[in-house]
Amino acid sequence: QVELVESGGGLVQPGGSLRLSCAASRIISDIPVMGWYRQAPGKQREQVALITPTGRTNYADSLEGRFTISRDKNTVSLQMNSLGPEDTAVYYCNAVSFGAQYWGKGTQVTVSL
Repeated sequence: QVELVESGGGLVQPGGSLRLSCAASRIISDIPVMGWYRQAPGKQREQVALITPTGRTNYADSLEGRFTISRDKNTVSLQMNSLGPEDTAVYYCNAVSFGAQYWGKGTQVTVSL
């Protein structure tokens, strides 16, 4: 079991950057997949990026090149660049371990002038 707490969201102008962090309640080296998802108003939650303990990554097609996911012993981060209004959403941290999924409560990212 693991608890996840996201931080780093906020209001940013178009073209700006944000770095989200997900702090886990324990060391995550044994968690096979961790990642970020997002949910925009009126839309379904969608995958943003995934990462394994060995550093293999997977990105949503539309986001690769702008977003970068990374992890260390108990944190997963998401560097987001060249943000646009379409990136406005609640961003959630996720962990998949032994068939169970764990979610944080999310952090709001708003891209607007």
